[in-house]
Amino acid sequence: MRTLSLQSKHQCTGKHKLIAVIICCLLAIPTSIAAAERSNCRQTGPLVFGILPYISAEQLVYRFSPLANYLSEKLQIPVRIETAPHFIEFARRTHEDQHYDILFTAPHLYTQASRKAGFRLIVSIDSPDMWAVIVVPKQSDIQTIEDLERKQLATVHPLGLSTLLVRKRLLDAGIDPDVDLNLVITPSHDASLLSAYHGVTDASALMLPTFEASSKRVQESMRIIARTEKSPLIPISVGPRISDSCASEITSVLLNIGTTPEGRAVLEHNKFNGFRKANPDAYEKLDELLFR
Repeated sequence: MRTLSLQSKHQCTGKHKLIAVIICCLLAIPTSIAAAERSNCRQTGPLVFGILPYISAEQLVYRFSPLANYLSEKLQIPVRIETAPHFIEFARRTHEDQHYDILFTAPHLYTQASRKAGFRLIVSIDSPDMWAVIVVPKQSDIQTIEDLERKQLATVHPLGLSTLLVRKRLLDAGIDPDVDLNLVITPSHDASLLSAYHGVTDASALMLPTFEASSKRVQESMRIIARTEKSPLIPISVGPRISDSCASEITSVLLNIGTTPEGRAVLEHNKFNGFRKANPDAYEKLDELLFR
């Protein structure tokens, strides 16, 4: 009887172990499914994160590498940043080559990317309202926008948002930017700012976030004399190669970036507050304002 009892005990123990293994496997299934759901972008392969060349290439690499690395980790695929020598080439690579998978571009250029190359808006940079500003050295005699007549104003490419906003601001003030002053085209917002800072031009036009991201020494040496109308926030969009499931995954990673210590470090590095859901209508209205 004792032998039978021991056998029964061993059989029960074996059954309990089997049941425990089955339960563990069942509990692991949701985790496996969740992991698969988090990897929707894996089928797409390495992603190219296109950054508008609004600052120097060196500064772009410095500022956006942590964000690209964060996306790589969360999406479980390589994400590399790329730009172009200037605005025109960046637009060509966006529209004709469809070279970029994730796009960081100016608000007014997003609408062109959407119409010509099928880019879809996912989020925008969560930041204070954005303007272009005109700045002069603190010791300058220029006090108002009207004082810019017959002066040299540094700005970026004619298609740059700051240039378009500043042109409209000048026209609203009764100043023809093509007749009443000399617009000096520079390759980036940083170059525009440094042009007036070093006395090469009388004033500089650039986007306010770029001015606020400049060194303390430069900011304290300059003075804002005019602001333009408000612009929608910087949009982040995805190209036609990106599936809806991958786009949703990228969106989720960006919207929740502030919930992790690593993500907060990325935001602090870029001086972003975070990301927010975006309204496409705001970008359409800007397009109408600038190009009507």
